[in-house]
Amino acid sequence: MPEAEIKTVLGFDFGTHWTGVAVGQTLTVQSRPLSAIKSKHSKPDWQTIENLLKEWQPQKLIVGLPTQLDGADDEMTEPVKKFARQLYGRYHIDIELVDERLTTREAYNIAIESAEYKSKPEIDSIAAMLITESWLREHNCR
Repeated sequence: MPEAEIKTVLGFDFGTHWTGVAVGQTLTVQSRPLSAIKSKHSKPDWQTIENLLKEWQPQKLIVGLPTQLDGADDEMTEPVKKFARQLYGRYHIDIELVDERLTTREAYNIAIESAEYKSKPEIDSIAAMLITESWLREHNCR
């Protein structure tokens, strides 16, 4: 789907305990964190993901791809790729993997600056927001 036709995207920061989620809009080039999804036995909660897809009806899914600082794969790279393949296989919505290096650190910094306590699931969704906004800026969505 050409970027000009994309209006809503959902971003994911996949983890084995929690998956952060954010919704983004191409018109505003902004996103906001949604409630993180608790994994079930280290696997995605597909029913909750399906409910989010029905609610937001995104035209594209953005998945943060973890790598080491030098760009090499880390222990989560392959599980995230598997999650992305499963997302596409189940819902047939275009998926784009986005480099997520340092987004969790940046999410912690945002949480500290907000002067409010943020739980791990909230941090994960802030990271998903940063990943989503990175994709929106990279693709000059407007």
